Amino acid sequence: MARYTGASCKLCRREKQKLFLKGSKCHTEKCPIESKNYPPGQHGLNRRAKFSEYGVQLREKQKVKRIYGILETQFRTYFDRANRQKGVTGENLIKLLERRLDNVVFRLGFAPSRKAARQLVLHGHLLVNGSKVNIPSYLVMPGDVVAIRERSKKLDVVHGSLRKTKDSMYNWLEVEKATLSGKFLEIPAREDIPLNANEQLIVELYSK
Repeated sequence: MARYTGASCKLCRREKQKLFLKGSKCHTEKCPIESKNYPPGQHGLNRRAKFSEYGVQLREKQKVKRIYGILETQFRTYFDRANRQKGVTGENLIKLLERRLDNVVFRLGFAPSRKAARQLVLHGHLLVNGSKVNIPSYLVMPGDVVAIRERSKKLDVVHGSLRKTKDSMYNWLEVEKATLSGKFLEIPAREDIPLNANEQLIVELYSK
């Protein structure tokens, strides 16, 4: 699956807000958006364009795509699936993205960012219900147990991330730091997902 390989901090600057793509760096003064809170590029500092309705919707879609590390084709596939489900399409979309294995690994605290979580999954360090899964887009189901493989339990990135993670951060996850495992208890409600986004704008954009 294709992925973005450019500078992560440029994405935050383009959206003029922190997307928390670089883990702990985003919480320090080294975060570029602290000193360069304007779009990247030669004319970024002088850009004063006003967004149209379409532009606002587009920026919201781009922001959510970048937060979860997904490119356009795959993101549209998620939207189409969410649109076929019962309920509110925008909420269904966010819930699908939250069920991605790389996102669950990040939420459990096994990685400092979704990008790092994706690497852990791709390199075969994760088990789901005892079986190795190396597909970041794998959708975790309620009741599934996600764990670090036995031979990978000494990885510094995992322990370093867990030390900075508070216990019981999300009520839909159960973390066992001693065994480096966690359980996906249920699909979270939209109001429980810490995502600063207006998914209705994405629905309106794709509905044009």
